[in-house]
Amino acid sequence: MTDGLPHGFRELIRRHHVAGAACWSVVARLPVYLMSLAMVLVVREQGGGYARAGSVAALYTVGMAVGSPLIARFVDRRGRRPVLLATGVVHPAALALLVWATRPGDWAQPVVALVAGIALPPANASIRSLWARLPLTEAERETAYLWEALLTEVLMVTAPLLLAALMLPGSAGLALTAVAVVGGAGALGLALARFPVAGGGTVAEPGGAVAKRRPLGPLGEPAMLTLMTVMVVCAVPVGLMTLAIPAFVAEHGSPGGTGLVYACWGVGSAVGALWLGRSQSRVAVHRRFPWLVTAYAAGTALPLLAVSQLTLAAALAVGSAPIALVAASEMTLVSKVADGRYLAEAFTWASLATVVGDAAGQQAGGLMMDPLGPRGVFAAAAVTACVGAGLAFAGRRLLGRRSVAVAERAA
Repeated sequence: MTDGLPHGFRELIRRHHVAGAACWSVVARLPVYLMSLAMVLVVREQGGGYARAGSVAALYTVGMAVGSPLIARFVDRRGRRPVLLATGVVHPAALALLVWATRPGDWAQPVVALVAGIALPPANASIRSLWARLPLTEAERETAYLWEALLTEVLMVTAPLLLAALMLPGSAGLALTAVAVVGGAGALGLALARFPVAGGGTVAEPGGAVAKRRPLGPLGEPAMLTLMTVMVVCAVPVGLMTLAIPAFVAEHGSPGGTGLVYACWGVGSAVGALWLGRSQSRVAVHRRFPWLVTAYAAGTALPLLAVSQLTLAAALAVGSAPIALVAASEMTLVSKVADGRYLAEAFTWASLATVVGDAAGQQAGGLMMDPLGPRGVFAAAAVTACVGAGLAFAGRRLLGRRSVAVAERAA
């Protein structure tokens, strides 16, 4: 592990079956990061207004938010294969129906968008819960979740670029259909992929007879609720800065530079994962996590020192270095504190916590921008991140106790 994340992940995917499953999971997750934008473009291409486009995209998002925990619960109960096989067919079929068989103003279009959101294949939850079940060392598992965090950063940047490239020779509808089919194929591939276990065979997954389950699933565990609270709070600064960055750029030069400044934000996080994650700490993750969140809070405060587009870009590049490490630690903690019967659902709720925090930050940033300006919103982001660090320190003993209890139960 001393040669860095690339070396660590190369060692990981050399295991039998792991490389294929990891590749299928990347393909399956492509639609997650561009589908809302693609829907807006499709509805506009069909002649609908922005209000209609926004409502269709919003219903898709609502369906995803409501359906994903339920779909993940089926994964925990029945295993990933039947769920991924079903959603891998229904999701692209619903999107193709939306593009080619409905039009703005049809009652069917919002209904189909809702169905497509509900049927989104649970690729994220499936692969992350499987990383928790694979026979890996602690260092290898943390490398896997660090890769997951880095992959999220990469897909958020490259997926919209892929959509733009697909639209060059054709229409938005054709591009959306192509991405949906590719994502569905990825889900089917992930469903059929095999994972290794110690001594041969394939990894044990849920399915068949199960012990009595709690109605709330992972939400019935105080440690999981504590972790989700920290995740929500830590995601709010990201939403705040999403509004503050373009406003600051517009105040200090041409708005055309916004894309480059945003790119520095993402590149800094990726470089931080590759550089700072090059060796695994011997400190337990529940002890390391609060300090990483503290570093994230300090990085969030750096934009307050910016006086130009260039200095803002530098502040974001440096300040974002801990972001992927925080995300990887969050995933590792989910795998440790969640009951093994609820792993897929736990990862789904964790993802939704981040989405909720980000959305709340964007809403708050929009409301604060006029009275406070971008610098005031940057300050609010830094204060909120500090609150997240305080909560992480306050909850570390609970997270540690739960991690030990789960490990002992598994043993």
